[in-house]
Amino acid sequence: MNIQTAKDEYLRAMHMGQKEVKELRAAGKSTDPAVLDEILPEVSSYSVQEVGLVEAPVERIVGTKSAGRISAFTPSFLPTLPLDSEFGSKWTKLCEAHLGDAGIREPILCYEYLGDFYVQEGNKRVSVLRYFGSPRIPSMVRRVVPPMSNNPRIVAYYEFLDFYRDAKTYTVQFRRPGDYAQLLAFLNKKPGDPWTEQERRNFNAYFQYFKDAFHSLGIGSHDVLPEEALLLWLKLYPYKDLGELSSAELKKTLAALMEDVVTNAQNSVKVQTKAESAPMPNLLTKIMTTGFSALHVAFIHQLDPSTSAWALGHEEGRKYLESVMGDQVVARSYFGAKTSELCEERIEEAVADGAQVVFTTAPLLSSPTLKMAVKYPKVHFLNCSIDQSFSSVRTYYGRIYEGKFITGAIAGALAQDDRIGYIASYPIFGVPASINAFALGAQLTNPRAQIDLRWSCEEGTHQADLFADGIRVISNRDTPTASRMYLDFCTYGTYLMDDSGELVPLGSPVWVWGKFYEYVVRSIFSGTWKNEQDPGAALNYWLGMDSGVIGLNLSDKLPEGVRKLAKLLQRGFIERSLDPFFRRIVAQDGTVKNDGSKTFTPDQILHMDWLCDNVVGSIPAFDSILPMAQPMVRELGVYRDTIPPVKEVVSFENSNNLR
Repeated sequence: MNIQTAKDEYLRAMHMGQKEVKELRAAGKSTDPAVLDEILPEVSSYSVQEVGLVEAPVERIVGTKSAGRISAFTPSFLPTLPLDSEFGSKWTKLCEAHLGDAGIREPILCYEYLGDFYVQEGNKRVSVLRYFGSPRIPSMVRRVVPPMSNNPRIVAYYEFLDFYRDAKTYTVQFRRPGDYAQLLAFLNKKPGDPWTEQERRNFNAYFQYFKDAFHSLGIGSHDVLPEEALLLWLKLYPYKDLGELSSAELKKTLAALMEDVVTNAQNSVKVQTKAESAPMPNLLTKIMTTGFSALHVAFIHQLDPSTSAWALGHEEGRKYLESVMGDQVVARSYFGAKTSELCEERIEEAVADGAQVVFTTAPLLSSPTLKMAVKYPKVHFLNCSIDQSFSSVRTYYGRIYEGKFITGAIAGALAQDDRIGYIASYPIFGVPASINAFALGAQLTNPRAQIDLRWSCEEGTHQADLFADGIRVISNRDTPTASRMYLDFCTYGTYLMDDSGELVPLGSPVWVWGKFYEYVVRSIFSGTWKNEQDPGAALNYWLGMDSGVIGLNLSDKLPEGVRKLAKLLQRGFIERSLDPFFRRIVAQDGTVKNDGSKTFTPDQILHMDWLCDNVVGSIPAFDSILPMAQPMVRELGVYRDTIPPVKEVVSFENSNNLR
């Protein structure tokens, strides 16, 4: 090619640069590339590693090492100086080489910090290659490693260093801890497994394909990274589909997920703790809000009520819904959703039967529920879980800690030697709050009360061990239904061993799912359903005694004075005048969690990952819990971001969902 062609290309690039500068100024943004020396003024606190030759993704070359030549470029390395400048002359010669037989072959020299690259030598090479659309630029890289800290971005970067050791690619840069492990699981790779050159090429090509679809939809304008969108997409679709779907098909699946991608990446969750009563509308209003005089409601269960007390509780909720709504609802149940695939089949069947509202009644069904919600946007989907940031699926759960506070007060009043046993279920969201509420309730009636904590998800004969250790009052699983028989069996609730060795029931929190199902149906009929969810946020219902979703069963054998106290505390929760955490609280490590002048937010209560100082025991590590409990802890565990994920077909059959 001749030099005039190169000059013409320079003028085009310069005009593009001038336009970029104008737009940045109008937006109040910097018109210069970033400068690493200004980002890291105290270089001595960082270490520098020689990485060697790297194919640096061009979009991650964001600035220069020093401020010497930044006035010659825009942030995207478009030229700004006149053609007749020395810079313009050198740029055109490089352009001539790039378009000719020689090409630009010498790698640039740059520094990498937190996944971005800052050029020390080769700015004009970057400018030319970026202008002509090169996806990657050969670079000799020095890595600047920040000191480890609790900053999530720094933690994620250290996880990247492990990822890069095996994958040797800078293509993805996550900013949240745990995301690299999730990606590896979706790719069926294990940490420590080196990638082959073909695996690396395939992934880079697939991700570029996905990224093109992502940017074409404008999702990035919501402060969402394409790699974050990819993780949610892979939660619903297999990795191989990236090599099989057409561009239009991929865009369609991603467009359907757009709102969920945004809320999930930003973790925007609204926790609703109160169910406002809605008046029952007339027939005309019902037809206008739903299109039908009767609402078709489906319940998708993992197991059968004959074998699962958890499923039975939700099935009784369905029956309650039918009893209070009569012919205004048509409610059907679908059983045996033991895997994601079976759950999808049951939902497909329910939608084919005319379902307008679908409740999936266990946390492990959240992913297939989301997939079906995206497929059927006109159907209302709800999943029985908590802390899920999906805008297409609302979640619902109960504030069981309220009932635990009351049974803790009962236990404290009846424990003769100040020692009380507590058998917790799983280390998932809300469970530490229940343990702490129970411990605080016990202190209410016995300031010396000590809670000996065990976990049913760990091996052991916990009840027998506690009794053998001389403990006579134990809190076990919560009653799954309002039926008194569960309390009387003394396998649920709080109970004591009397002098004869007999087990005496005391009381238990109770799940009353029918109240929630009634609330949802009435909100749909009345039109308030649409108003509850904020735009761009997921909605998690977390309801308690004031909504009737959590009840309290008290044994006939409970002493009258203790019964009156329990009823008084229950009334406090119903009237929202009682807050068990509005007091001085000290954790096991001596940290003052509350000085008594404030209360906790619902989010703080839900995400408690500490235990009160009168609890003896700890939250178990993931590796110490039983395999049958691990899927639940992966989904909702208080430390789920640190748990290495797996990608496999998991049967939910043996999972005990009781909290």
